Amino acid sequence: MGVIHLDVTEDFEELLGDSPKQVERRALESIVLDLYRRRELSAGRAAEFLDLEKFAFIRWAGEHGVPYFDMTREEWQEELRAIEKA
Repeated sequence: MGVIHLDVTEDFEELLGDSPKQVERRALESIVLDLYRRRELSAGRAAEFLDLEKFAFIRWAGEHGVPYFDMTREEWQEELRAIEKA
């Protein structure tokens, strides 16, 4: 496992947690969530990084503003047309 050192001000550190472990966890969650949001990680892989079940991660990501289904209006309409044909 690699180690990353991040220098932050005390004020910023206080926002992240009360202990180094909490700060580390919050930083990891933020990085994983951002990579998932950018579609660089699948939900399954992101869940593994955070030691969560896949559906727990999907719920957690949704609570943090990153939906599992992220389709454009046109994509939704195409899906609806396909369903209607079936």
